[in-house]
Amino acid sequence: MFTRHSAPGNLFAKALAAVWRSMAFGLALCAWAQIQPQAKSPYSRSANVVLGDQILFPIRTTLGPFSPADRAAAASLKLTRLARDLEIDPNKITTDPHETSTDILAHDIIIMSITNDDAAAVGVPRGVLALNYVTKIRAAISKTRGEYTYRSLLLGVLYAVLTTLVLIVVLIALRRFSPLVYDGINHWGRTRIPTFRIQSLELVSATRLTELLVQGARLARLGITVLLFYVYIPLLFSFFPWTRGLGVRVFSYVTTPIGAGWKAFISYLPSLLIILIVAGFCYLAIRIARFLFKEIERGTIGWPGFYPEWAMPTYRIVELLLLAFALVVMFPYLPGSESPAFKGVSIFLGVLFSLGSSSAISNVIAGVILTYARAFRVGDRVQIANAVGDIADKTLLATRVRTIKNVLITIPNSLVLGSHIINFSSSAHGQPLILHTSVTIGYDAPWRQIHALLIAAAAATPDILQEPKPFVLQTSLDDFYVSYEINAYTDQPTRMALIYSDLHQNIQDKFYEAGVEIMSPHYAAVRDGNASAIPESYLPSDYVAPGFRLFRAAPHQKVPGAHGADGASRQAPSC
Repeated sequence: MFTRHSAPGNLFAKALAAVWRSMAFGLALCAWAQIQPQAKSPYSRSANVVLGDQILFPIRTTLGPFSPADRAAAASLKLTRLARDLEIDPNKITTDPHETSTDILAHDIIIMSITNDDAAAVGVPRGVLALNYVTKIRAAISKTRGEYTYRSLLLGVLYAVLTTLVLIVVLIALRRFSPLVYDGINHWGRTRIPTFRIQSLELVSATRLTELLVQGARLARLGITVLLFYVYIPLLFSFFPWTRGLGVRVFSYVTTPIGAGWKAFISYLPSLLIILIVAGFCYLAIRIARFLFKEIERGTIGWPGFYPEWAMPTYRIVELLLLAFALVVMFPYLPGSESPAFKGVSIFLGVLFSLGSSSAISNVIAGVILTYARAFRVGDRVQIANAVGDIADKTLLATRVRTIKNVLITIPNSLVLGSHIINFSSSAHGQPLILHTSVTIGYDAPWRQIHALLIAAAAATPDILQEPKPFVLQTSLDDFYVSYEINAYTDQPTRMALIYSDLHQNIQDKFYEAGVEIMSPHYAAVRDGNASAIPESYLPSDYVAPGFRLFRAAPHQKVPGAHGADGASRQAPSC
């Protein structure tokens, strides 16, 4: 029998759990400390000067209290007014240089001013930059005015009508040909589409697959219709100068995210390659570790001091460490890992994990300690606190015990580590387990006879070993009886309940056959040779219970033990 008190181990598990929570909280604080406002370039925020749907040039610097957006909006508004004023000749737009700035003028209207900071942001001389802006402004105004001519507007109407007719024709064609496609899919479902099976398991039937294909065709038709309208509306807006900007904006709602996503994907390819390489090395290392620990578990590879039952738990720990290391290496290369939102979520998860996983971490650490302490193995008969049974399963979080009544009990490892553990099977692995039970017999029975009867009862019990031989201990001499303890060896600890039951039955049989009454610890009778307490099946066939026998004491006869308070002898009463 193996007994172990594990209170110090439980304290160690709690200490490791506290250290783990402190580390997680510290990592969360470190991640929070890394969320610092990034230094921004003085030219990082720019605004474009536009005329209608034409982007002329950007403004990157401030001018006094005016931001780039304010300057661009003011210049765009003035250009719009100049484009509508047909009395102003675009070729009359000139520059007016000053000591620190150059103004762009239309007659006496200052459209905007070019500063030395603007020139420095572009990297060209101020005068050259101003002439470049003037050229773009003249061309944009001329183009805008040309779009408002009658010829241009008539062409826009013609193009709009033609585009609308094409859309109507395509929609009618979709409406007429879609039922033909649905009917064709249904026909293929009855003749050509097979049922997908894995041996006798039917994954997807032909009918279900046909329905899925029809639904896919309907969704494709809906998608084509939406795409047609999405192309039609911006195209219709582009035919007229008043709505051309709106059409460009609608197109940009899709083209801008797609373009940005494609550029981000191309720029992310080197990081993706690093992640794939790290993941590949991690996968290879895990496979190698699994192979080595599997061989250690089978006994093919020996390691002094390393037991085979440690192999798979150690592999799980190594696997977890390899995954954690790979994740740490890959983390900086994950998309969005440098964003404040990503770091904020990491902080939240770290704090949540550190505060909410105390019991889970304690159970995991306790499971590791129990594994390497070799307190028990799967299949051992154990007693954990008040639960007695066989170990059905043990994980890093809990241990499952199947009792002798076939009840499965799940015990958290922290409770297992904090309780005393009795392993009945661990003794059987090295030397036989000693089963013991006690009986109490009165002083009138010879002790040598009692010893022989108890040893004979143990020898007649199945699964009790003949070698080493059973033995008897007299554990106490009480007021009314003697306590005898029979000790017997067995190598079948999982049959303890049945062995004890058979042993008790054999003790009763042997004592009754020898005519020895088991009349303790509590048995009361007013008797003088009256009926025996032995069951009738063990008594002779002619046995008759005698009656009470009373005797008359002689006059002045001393009764043993009958003395008064003064020590004087008393006479026995007459009957």
